[in-house]
Amino acid sequence: MDDGFAYAVPDAVSGVEVGTMVRVPLGGRRVKGYVTSVRTATPDRPLRSILARSGELPVFNRGLLETARWVSTHYVAPLSVVLARTAPPNLPRMVADPVFDPPVASSTELAAWAGAQIRVGRTRPRYVVNGQPPVPLIAPAISPVVAASQSVLVCAPTVEEAAATASGLGELFGDRVMMATSPSSPADRTNAWSLAAGDAGVVIVGTREIAFWGAGSVGLAVIIEEGRRAYKAKQTPTYHVRDVLRRRSAVERFGLLLVGAVPTTDVIAAGVELSTGNGRVWPLVEVADRAEAVPGSGLIMERTRIAIGAALRADGSVFVLVPRRGYAGAFRCVRCKELRRCTNCGARLEQSGTCQRCGTEHDACASCGGTRFEPLGAGIGRVVDDLRRSFGESVGEAGSATSVRVGTERDLVDLEPVDLAVAIDADGMMLAPHYRAAEDALRILVRMTLATTAGRGRKALIQTAIPDHPVITALRLGRPFPFLDDELGERAASGFPPVGALLAVETDAPLEVAEPALQAAGRGATVLGPAAWAGGHRWLLQGTDLSEVRIRLRSVVQALRDGGSRVRVDADPVDL
Repeated sequence: MDDGFAYAVPDAVSGVEVGTMVRVPLGGRRVKGYVTSVRTATPDRPLRSILARSGELPVFNRGLLETARWVSTHYVAPLSVVLARTAPPNLPRMVADPVFDPPVASSTELAAWAGAQIRVGRTRPRYVVNGQPPVPLIAPAISPVVAASQSVLVCAPTVEEAAATASGLGELFGDRVMMATSPSSPADRTNAWSLAAGDAGVVIVGTREIAFWGAGSVGLAVIIEEGRRAYKAKQTPTYHVRDVLRRRSAVERFGLLLVGAVPTTDVIAAGVELSTGNGRVWPLVEVADRAEAVPGSGLIMERTRIAIGAALRADGSVFVLVPRRGYAGAFRCVRCKELRRCTNCGARLEQSGTCQRCGTEHDACASCGGTRFEPLGAGIGRVVDDLRRSFGESVGEAGSATSVRVGTERDLVDLEPVDLAVAIDADGMMLAPHYRAAEDALRILVRMTLATTAGRGRKALIQTAIPDHPVITALRLGRPFPFLDDELGERAASGFPPVGALLAVETDAPLEVAEPALQAAGRGATVLGPAAWAGGHRWLLQGTDLSEVRIRLRSVVQALRDGGSRVRVDADPVDL
């Protein structure tokens, strides 16, 4: 019930304000509620009374409530579910603000930017485009904020990266730095939440869950590599950390700093200020053109094997990147070497010849009519077996103690610096059947190149059958901006986010019930579907502005859920 229910506040219950958690009677039950409005009025009917207050602190204020209402509308989610994200695992308690040593002052340009934020209460969000580790980049901006007794939220994509960031910041800011991730105990997370709500000037490092914390006390929020998929929640509400914190920073007037090697098109479209030098942002790469390889020579080009052998002879380490799980390998025609792509939408084709994006069937090579195709990528096991035929037991999976390790994107998280990094199937990533494929591929490949240590003979090598692809061009240039500008233009032409709007609706409701309801809710938008979905069907609603569609969709979703059906709405989905 997004409008909520009205209750009387008895004299015995004190301290009720916006953001307070309370226990209230509902039907024959006692349930948890969140106070969204308090007013003095004479009701036109008798009201039931609040039973008790829960916790000693409100979990949100009017500013965060405004953001929560936006999240509820934009992501078509119940407001109560969004408000629950603002609360800690346990009931919030008042804690005494600890006393910390003053932070070391910094005179960098970012420190001046953060200091201006403290003085004027609002600065334009900034993105520092850099391939360096995040701690040295963000530390100067944190110092003036915590010195002013305001909290800092630092969001990292994964628990491992949050731990590494917290460790690095802890060396600079001591006990001010606290971890808040899923492995932390509920008591530790609640304590961190309580300190973030106070005036101690703490630094909370966590994953996407902390995006809703610290109402009224946050002076700066930091997002590390905002383009990573881990920042997009999969369950209702399917929010993105970047969009939540950008909204919060505008409403609550605190600073927002983003750092990473590859900004998203969403950042470019939002007009976030970009800060970078004039030179290369990423290391040099070497491109191995598969047109130079003998047809039928297999997954690993001879040029790649020579590079791996040279690294091993120098006692170096090698990481071989294979497409992340869920990607099929790309294929090329044995006769003409052309990459197998859909003639309708340009996505890669799998072995069956059926396009996974648009469903178009293909029997033969579009260039020469050939019917024999060879794979250009494979899973970890097959690549390990292939390389072991050349390099023996020095090859193993990521996490092993071998000199040559084969892994996926997830293994880049805790990868130690290597002398040679190889992507054997860049094409499988660049041509994946979803609209963010090229942008995602660039981000993954750049992360791989950043894993190589500096020095002569140390490099990243990328195998591709399309060396003139915009992603490969960007890697050669060493900067993301021309690519992102072109990608944004293509999104505008196709109506995809961030220029257009897109809603994916998945439900197991009977088709005869869901189809007319979703068609009615999608008036004024393009409604695509239904398509088969696990246990039900899936629709896509596409348009320039879906604000009215979102409003209508709320009642449809609630009606389907009231009927016992599962419904998931994914706003601006990462995949189609």
